Amino acid sequence: MDEGAGRQPPVGAGRDRPGECGDRVTVRKLFERRSSGETRLGVDDVVGELRRAGVPVDTASRRRAEYSSDAGNYRVPPQAVAYPRHVDEVLAAVAACRRTRTPLTVRGVGTSIAGNAIGTGLVLDLSRHLNRVLDIDSAARTAMVEPGAVLDRITAAARPHGLKFGPDPSTHSRATIAGSIGNNACGAHAMSVGRTADQVVALDVVAMNGERFTAGPGSAGPFTEPLRALTAHNLGVIRTEFGRFRRQVSGYSLEHLLPENRFDVGRFLAGTEGTLAVVLGATVSLVPVPPATALVVLGYEDMPAAADAVPALLPFAPLAIEGIDARMVDVVRRRRGDSAVPVLPRGAGWMFVEVQGQTPAAAVAAGQELARHAQAIDHVTVGGPAAAALWRIREDGAGLGGRTPAGEPAWPGWEDAAVPPERLGDYLRAFEALLAEHRLDALVYGHFGDGCVHARIDFPFATAPSVFRRFVEAAADTVVAHGGSLSGEHGDGRARSELLPRMYSARAIELFGAVKHLFDPAGLLNPGVLVAPAPLDVDLRVPQAGPLPSRRFALPLDQGDVGVAAHRCVGVGKCLADATPTGGVMCPSYLATRDEKDSTRARARVLQEAANGRLVHGLGAPEVLDSLDLCLSCKGCSVDCPAGVDMATYKAEALHQRYRGRLRPASHYALGWLPRTARLAARAPRLVNGLLGVPALARLIKAAGGIDRRRPLPRFADRTFRFWFMRRPVAPGTPVVLFVDTFTDHFSPEVGRAAVAVLEGAGFSVRVTDEPVCCGLTWISTGQLDGARRQLRRTVRALDAIGDVPIVGLEPSCTAVLRADAVELLAAGAVAAAERVAGRTRTLAELLGSLPGWEPPDLRGVTGVAQPHCHHHAVMGWDADRALLERAGAQVRAVGGCCGLAGNFGVERGHYEVSVAVAETALLPAVRDAGEEAAVLADGFSCRLQLDQLAGRRGRHLAEVLADHRSPSGEPSS
Repeated sequence: MDEGAGRQPPVGAGRDRPGECGDRVTVRKLFERRSSGETRLGVDDVVGELRRAGVPVDTASRRRAEYSSDAGNYRVPPQAVAYPRHVDEVLAAVAACRRTRTPLTVRGVGTSIAGNAIGTGLVLDLSRHLNRVLDIDSAARTAMVEPGAVLDRITAAARPHGLKFGPDPSTHSRATIAGSIGNNACGAHAMSVGRTADQVVALDVVAMNGERFTAGPGSAGPFTEPLRALTAHNLGVIRTEFGRFRRQVSGYSLEHLLPENRFDVGRFLAGTEGTLAVVLGATVSLVPVPPATALVVLGYEDMPAAADAVPALLPFAPLAIEGIDARMVDVVRRRRGDSAVPVLPRGAGWMFVEVQGQTPAAAVAAGQELARHAQAIDHVTVGGPAAAALWRIREDGAGLGGRTPAGEPAWPGWEDAAVPPERLGDYLRAFEALLAEHRLDALVYGHFGDGCVHARIDFPFATAPSVFRRFVEAAADTVVAHGGSLSGEHGDGRARSELLPRMYSARAIELFGAVKHLFDPAGLLNPGVLVAPAPLDVDLRVPQAGPLPSRRFALPLDQGDVGVAAHRCVGVGKCLADATPTGGVMCPSYLATRDEKDSTRARARVLQEAANGRLVHGLGAPEVLDSLDLCLSCKGCSVDCPAGVDMATYKAEALHQRYRGRLRPASHYALGWLPRTARLAARAPRLVNGLLGVPALARLIKAAGGIDRRRPLPRFADRTFRFWFMRRPVAPGTPVVLFVDTFTDHFSPEVGRAAVAVLEGAGFSVRVTDEPVCCGLTWISTGQLDGARRQLRRTVRALDAIGDVPIVGLEPSCTAVLRADAVELLAAGAVAAAERVAGRTRTLAELLGSLPGWEPPDLRGVTGVAQPHCHHHAVMGWDADRALLERAGAQVRAVGGCCGLAGNFGVERGHYEVSVAVAETALLPAVRDAGEEAAVLADGFSCRLQLDQLAGRRGRHLAEVLADHRSPSGEPSS
């Protein structure tokens, strides 16, 4: 191991020397050498030991790239990643690292914001296999869990008993219990239920010396007596400097070791960030689920004014008080539309205050009483779906704040400082003055009831990196001056550990070093964090433009570069959520494989490495192709990821760069050029279908085209939709253009015929373009972007020439191209026309729902499920369809997730198993549960094909359902 890894910081640094944290130059060089990979740190030996012991371990560059960062600002690639399947394999990894003197970092799902889940040696991922809830004791209100158990999974197991796990960080859908213990996670409801430390009953842990013991009140195994002695000799320091207010979580929480706190070593280990011991299991306490809740939204002139009101609200014992900058909600409106945000009160700063009652009415009454004392300029009280939508916005804060209102990247780094709530308003004013002094901007939000403030700040890492250090040093002094803590819940990590001497006395810093030496004398556990800290401005993950000499997607908010765009991923890991919420899509391949490599976040990390060229060398590298292989190009991440990562676009650009001017995979020709093939087949469709029905010929075609042998080849329509349409009279009415996509024209002409019937019944005169046009979708999804641009240029020219007439798209993916991709792909000369076309393009539900006086047919007999196409969900949103169906009386439940076919993805050889697994995450179970008589709505051709092939069910387009329920006269049936 490198010299100095276990060295304690100089004892002279403290409040009397706020600007010094040891020999900064020497420490910086030490950590820069480690990060550059100059030494192997014993990893070759430890990997050999682990493989001999049968522990899954991976040293590939792609895997190291995936684990090179967490949700913080730092990039520290490990030398290896291991996935223990049971506790014995964890113990084997600890023993191997001890013998080889290899640094060990234990990681859950890696959503730590301060760089405390990354390391140079071996990373131990406990989330993949050690993730069970072992027991719920309803009488004792406790849960016994494995270290990788996700918080929501614990709550799901406890809910039948009327209980839940109390702390709820915004990442509760993917955060693990051991990670939450390591960082002493809190969340919105910590003010009423306590921090994670307060829930610890007992921990099963192993120290670096191999000693396994139970940590709880009065017990620390072999460390009990020396730890008691350390505490006894430092009672004055611990009683005066620690546990001063609830959100003081910086450093080691030594107050738990005081005699009056029962010398509780289990609670003490919470917040030690994996630097003292490895958690093998935990028994944690549970809290009752409130009978009923209501959410009061209070509006104020600004965020400091909102903070000033907090003390007056605390006597009402609210469950949560959350502050949020109005500009963050504006981000949601711009990205997801006004319908994504419920009605909010006037104000530039809001507080979300949750109250409880024995009944919903009692909760609302409690909220109204609180509002009368809140000194707000306006307020609203909401419940049900509206409250859930607002909570989702608050929980997405870390991602939504990833861009300033001006569109600049914003970063953590001063992420969760906390002060006593009564000093919060003054602290926020000082913080805003500090931002102005350094010419920085930030979106502010946080747990105002506990005085904890989150902020994403536009640090100019690329142009003036020194601003970062100057600002955080000044911010540390500011928060200490207000009696606060550098960290209020996420730990100190690499972002703040160097600053601890500004908050604690020299004696307290010495005590941290003594405790670390007691548990981990060689300094192998998570080095660089808390004790002997890494400099806060070393190993920063700075965006770098990739080598893109032939860009095609404009990516206007990301300097036109995938390398910069990939840094939109801030690592909060919503793509790794334990399950897809209803209506959400991201990330279907991860839900199918449960492998980090198949998450949006991991793909972004690999693209970041491709841009900087350090672990992965360019977009054409095999690691990039491997990472993107199971991306379905569903675009779900573009809307479900709070940071707005659009992996489908990045994949298309990467494939374009990799294969430009080179021979492509066979499927790129067979499936990417499908519109051309379809036009040829339309000349003799019955002959073509007959030939495709010959088993030997079908097998040959599939093999030559890179198509999975288990996929039936689709049949071409005997007559195309255009053939039918051009031979019928034009009905009178208001002009509307029907965009005739390849799938409707050549495979599902009945959908087009139904749409014509519905539109004409609504008073429209339907037109189509004189010549067949194509949106280029299949070229885009296979990365043939030059071909896509040629197709789109012709299509936009034809649609724009028709004039100011609404355009209705029937195939969601093609409609999405006209609404979004066309503007990003076309060159400057055609952008204005593309924007005009995008502005006129509507889905069928959007057009009909906005038509004055139009009444839908009576669909009260229609019950079942709907599979919103992924691109429909991501680009247009499915709200108009939902509203139309509800207005018509249909009882249709939207299914979350992806169908799994996703255009060419599920047809390509090598993707079949994942395609089926994706369908099994949501769609197929929902269809089976609905029963044989239920209607299945699916506007997407791919979705209908998947349903037919895997479930034997025929999906219906909305146009078909509406057409089927019209009266013979053409009027809506009554």
